Amino acid sequence: MKFPCAVALAGSLLLASVCQGTALGAEPGVWQPSPGHAQIPIWPEVAPDGQSVPGPEIQTPGEVTNVTRPTMTIYAPRGKNTGAAVVVIPGGGFQMLAIDLEGTEVCDWLTSRGVTCVLLKYRVPSAPYVWRCDCRPHNLATPTPSLEDAQRTLRLVRFHAAQWRIDPHKVGVIGFSAGGFLVAEVGTRFRDRLYAPVDAADQESSRPDFAIALYPGHLSLAKDSIALNPDIENHITPQTPPTFLLQNEDDHVDKVEDALSYYMGLKKAGVSVELHSYAQGGHAFGLREKKCPVSGWPQLVEKWLGTIGMLSE
Repeated sequence: MKFPCAVALAGSLLLASVCQGTALGAEPGVWQPSPGHAQIPIWPEVAPDGQSVPGPEIQTPGEVTNVTRPTMTIYAPRGKNTGAAVVVIPGGGFQMLAIDLEGTEVCDWLTSRGVTCVLLKYRVPSAPYVWRCDCRPHNLATPTPSLEDAQRTLRLVRFHAAQWRIDPHKVGVIGFSAGGFLVAEVGTRFRDRLYAPVDAADQESSRPDFAIALYPGHLSLAKDSIALNPDIENHITPQTPPTFLLQNEDDHVDKVEDALSYYMGLKKAGVSVELHSYAQGGHAFGLREKKCPVSGWPQLVEKWLGTIGMLSE
């Protein structure tokens, strides 16, 4: 496989001395980043609203599941530091995480463009969602662990912005598939206090400064419908961050209507939003080269980030 815009992973920051908790050691079965990068628990103690999982964390090629101890791994930018940071939220149907395709490989691209990458390993599986059915993952009155993890990570990034050479006003999110749904959640639910504060970091805002959702799922209410999931629609405000959406018309996992429904909801609220849709490209392609125009999406994102003042054009 070729990976457009990919480069070697950047050197890590000295995280253990500045983060809550300590770096995870080489625990059997637990996903580990490449050498030189510390994987840091995002909660100093037990994560709130824990749910039972089938067994211990399992890592298989490119995937990780049964995550009960959510973490973040920081990848420092190579060359010029733009000050921007992006929390990367892999997909996986809320059952597992595509930790390479929609995680580390995305960090390769971001760090090559001078952007700090924060790879989030959030809690999965997230009950009661089962991707094979038509149910929705987060239609719950109670807090959801994956959204709590995403909010907490954004707050930690801002809390440590000076130490990590990040502009606290240039902190965004990018998510894929189920991670794209989480992008919509953190972009609309940032006013909601979903968990009790655990330390000073929780005084920071969890609102992303920009949001990027690629082939997001679970946003339209039904097949071939652009009616937006009310759990998202009811929380959209003009303060929802500028958003970039991309989805292929031949995506047979998450339909183009998912992106269209969110686009229409954001447009109605006066939120700055950009939508790209291609006839071909399917689902779950990440940055892996395809013989179709959608492979150029990283350049579209870079250009868009320039237009909203997050990167120099």
